[in-house]
Amino acid sequence: MLEDITASLISPDWVPDPSFNLPPIRLGVMASGSGSNFEAIAQAIADQHLNAKICVLIYNNPGAKVSARAARRDIPAILLNHREFESRDALDREIVKTLQNYEVEWVIMAGWMRIVTPILINAFPNRILNIHPSLLPSFKGAHAVEQALAAGVKITGCTVHYVVPEVDSGAIVMQAAVPVLPGDTPETLHNRIHLQEYRIFPRAIGLAAVQQAQAGEK
Repeated sequence: MLEDITASLISPDWVPDPSFNLPPIRLGVMASGSGSNFEAIAQAIADQHLNAKICVLIYNNPGAKVSARAARRDIPAILLNHREFESRDALDREIVKTLQNYEVEWVIMAGWMRIVTPILINAFPNRILNIHPSLLPSFKGAHAVEQALAAGVKITGCTVHYVVPEVDSGAIVMQAAVPVLPGDTPETLHNRIHLQEYRIFPRAIGLAAVQQAQAGEK
């Protein structure tokens, strides 16, 4: 029941318009951990709910489970361990080079736990999306769920937004609301937010791509 309620609290509640056809969107996904959002995007593609192709996964933590998810789907996975680079700029230059080698059009930060620099942002202007576990602009930063609980809010959620130099401040593409329940812990609340992330991230990718294509036609 709770899942049905929160499913109705997605804004905008957009689904692909079959009358507006685009070639498959070439995605490069960046992730740092288990890769559950990567999996949701890949499954949406497999189920033909998102007309896209994941051309490459970039991950920064050796042993991150996301690499095994990519291997199961025969998606190239490139480890760029940030600890081996002298600066954020140096890491982002290598990320850009890798994405360009795979002819990526859109960059999807699906649990990428590093702040990116203008080097990456300027290489893919208005084509980098991130997902954040709050209803931005509330609760920016790395501990959004804990901030929401500490503030005593009754509703939080998740946001897909464009990436800009200021962290968690880009234009919003899509959001989903998630109620905060009595007795919630960071773990239980984060788990319910994740369920909505899996719903909206593939939709938001499609929406952003369609909006850009439509804007280009005008």
